[in-house]
Amino acid sequence: MADNQFTTHAELFDLSGKYALVTGGTRGIGMMIARGLLQAGARVVISSRKADRCAEAQHLLSEFGDVQAIPADLSRHDECQRLADLVKVDSERLDILVNNAGAMWREPLETFPDEAWDAVIDLNLKSPFWLVQALLPALRRAGTADDPARIINIGSIAAIHVAESPNYSYASSKAALHQLTRVLARELGPQHVTVNAVAPGPFPSQMMASTLDAIGDTIAAKAPLRRLGRDDDMAGIAVFLASRAGSYLTGTIIPVDGGIATTASGT
Repeated sequence: MADNQFTTHAELFDLSGKYALVTGGTRGIGMMIARGLLQAGARVVISSRKADRCAEAQHLLSEFGDVQAIPADLSRHDECQRLADLVKVDSERLDILVNNAGAMWREPLETFPDEAWDAVIDLNLKSPFWLVQALLPALRRAGTADDPARIINIGSIAAIHVAESPNYSYASSKAALHQLTRVLARELGPQHVTVNAVAPGPFPSQMMASTLDAIGDTIAAKAPLRRLGRDDDMAGIAVFLASRAGSYLTGTIIPVDGGIATTASGT
């Protein structure tokens, strides 16, 4: 291989000069990803529904780099467009879009309400699509054949296998997001935009808090790697997909779950 085709290790994961949006970036997996991108050199915008959480997360993350926070209710189409417009005020180019904002609704099958479908599908599936629509011109401007713009969708291992605790609308929405990832990857690849999904297993987060409090040790013991996810596990896969290291990857669904998706039963 010619020298001019090989990137140095330092450059391989460097995100200096990149501009990223991380939805749901004020806590849990979103904050893990935002911190990882910041530490790799990117400028990051985080978004969440509540203004106070945005302000708090911006303060915490500012230690690691240039971060802005924009409150937005991404379950609404008009709010997705508003967020996109505000992101584009700062730059006409967007290098990295991380669709992480999500919702879960636990209720027995017999009483599972219609609104549990609407609320979860709107945020977990429609919102990523709306943001891609609104931000595609900025992503196209940022991408090149050698260094495409990146869309990273946050799915779930709940969409890969059936968990012991069923989540009807959540698992279905994430399975649909995985397939949307593949469909968009095929369409946007020629436009110099990659689209991949990460399917997290159990990580410490508000969404998983009650489950991990109750059976976290059991989940860890059943995982082939015998532990739960750590912050740097999630940051690492995000930086990989967003950097030169992941530039020839598109249409993939990557479980980051300690091997739980390989087992007959999981969380």
